[in-house]
Amino acid sequence: MIKLLRYLKPHRKFALFTLFLAAVNNVMTLAFPLLMSQIINEGINKGDLQSIKHDGIVMLVCCVAAMFISILNSYCSSKVSTGFAGELRADIFNKVENFSQGDIDKIGIPSLITRTTNDIRQVQDLVLMSLRTIISVPIMLIGGTVMAIIMDPGLSLVLLIVAPVIALIAFIVAKKVIPFFDKIQKRVDKLNLIIREKIGGIRVIRAFNRTQHEDKRFKAANDDLTSMIVKVQHIFAGLIPIVTLLVFLLIIILVAVGYTQINRLTDPVEIQNTLGDLQAFIIYLVFIIVALSTAAAMFIMIPRANISAKRINEVLEMKPEMEVSEKDSETEYDGCIEFKNVSFSYKSPDGEETGTLKDVSFIAKKGETTAIIGGTGSGKSTILNLIPRFYDVTSGAVLVDGCDVRQMDFATIYGKIGYIPQQAFLFSGTIADNLRYGKEDATDEELWSALETAQARDFVEKLPDGLESLVSQNGTNLSGGQKQRLCIARAIVKKAEFYIFDDSFSALDFATDARLRSALRSKLKNASILIVAQRVGTIIDADKIIVLDKGQVVGVGTHKQLLEACEVYKDIVTSQLSTEEVEQ
Repeated sequence: MIKLLRYLKPHRKFALFTLFLAAVNNVMTLAFPLLMSQIINEGINKGDLQSIKHDGIVMLVCCVAAMFISILNSYCSSKVSTGFAGELRADIFNKVENFSQGDIDKIGIPSLITRTTNDIRQVQDLVLMSLRTIISVPIMLIGGTVMAIIMDPGLSLVLLIVAPVIALIAFIVAKKVIPFFDKIQKRVDKLNLIIREKIGGIRVIRAFNRTQHEDKRFKAANDDLTSMIVKVQHIFAGLIPIVTLLVFLLIIILVAVGYTQINRLTDPVEIQNTLGDLQAFIIYLVFIIVALSTAAAMFIMIPRANISAKRINEVLEMKPEMEVSEKDSETEYDGCIEFKNVSFSYKSPDGEETGTLKDVSFIAKKGETTAIIGGTGSGKSTILNLIPRFYDVTSGAVLVDGCDVRQMDFATIYGKIGYIPQQAFLFSGTIADNLRYGKEDATDEELWSALETAQARDFVEKLPDGLESLVSQNGTNLSGGQKQRLCIARAIVKKAEFYIFDDSFSALDFATDARLRSALRSKLKNASILIVAQRVGTIIDADKIIVLDKGQVVGVGTHKQLLEACEVYKDIVTSQLSTEEVEQ
């Protein structure tokens, strides 16, 4: 938790002002019982209306001032805590942006969401509570104790009973609830996972009529989390009646003891003064009990926030498995991607490795189209993911423009690449916003030109608002083929040096596919193009075709060359094309 306090530095002046306001407010609060005692002793008992009026006005002014100070204190403490949470949340977001896919897989997306929201909220609440109590509790505790002793040293001995009782209650409660806190956060992670799966896979769930099954999964996770929280809240709920009962019992005892003391007095003036002092003593004792109860609540709150802080620090202190080069290496030549004896294994969260690529070598030259084809699970998409360094190779090297990608700055790598993912992804906003994602200053003419190349101009022109037509989250208001073509157009607008198509033509019909490939060859003739595809028709005209089988390169060449020399490629072709089409 202490490590996270550095995020308070930008707000330290405001935080100090908040503590000052809390101190002033509590000192004024300590004066109220004295004024009340004065009004009772000097005004009411003696019938001095002038004294009542004077002390009453002073008390009213103090009350109004305390009210405004309290409001200002609440505003300042809220501003500091929300600012602290904002700084922390932004830092986590920026940290996660630099994570590789492997880093994200280690923690899990649902857990990252929980840590960025719920965990930060727990720490924020602790900061807010601390700003309001770190000064208040000592002042009320010390000041109330001193004033109570001044009022009546004998009755003050009751504090020797109160403090240990409250400390014992806090210890018992803390011992019961602290083990629950870590479990609660993990259950929130699980619930977020189920919600994310249900929302993201709603169409699949409905198509397979598994709505009730998913509802049961959600209910089980939700009930599990709810029961855990209810247990904790039941324990906390018991604190209020216990403390209230303790307060009233003490007041009864004090009144009884005070009555006995007053009964022994014979001087009327001394009796009158004792009544006001007893009233003030009781209020100071209540102040002390409230301060002790608040301290006990903080004692319980700190471990929960500390668990959340540890989860947050795991993200902030996590060393990315990919080291970012501070300076790019000098490039030997342009427009070329080369794989040198690349092997790669996926690592599961528990550390197990699954081999995917073995000793892969090839060169994709400028102005050429290099296609990659192979069976399911042969490692086609993995090869493309290694180029923009979504993952790092296990051995070997991936060279872009003659430079190992591990020696290049991420911004440099991404600036060279136009990437079209296997799952077409669009952001909520307009079509123009999505197309300008890689080039913010692109003109409308550039957008229309890219749409025309991507065979998307016709359907965009038919939309009521054209380029300004709205796209829903992840493009759910568009068909799969429309989304793919818009993603391709987005990459074309970027005017990159390399274009990577990860099975990006799968939702297109054969005619559109053919027109699109022809347009790409004409439009991107100075770029290096890498295509992963399942359909032979998509890659049949490629300058070079790389055939993968079980993570290994088993053939490299043109379509005709591979038909003669590569049995794996021949099997793929014959499974998709007729004998007449193959012979053509």
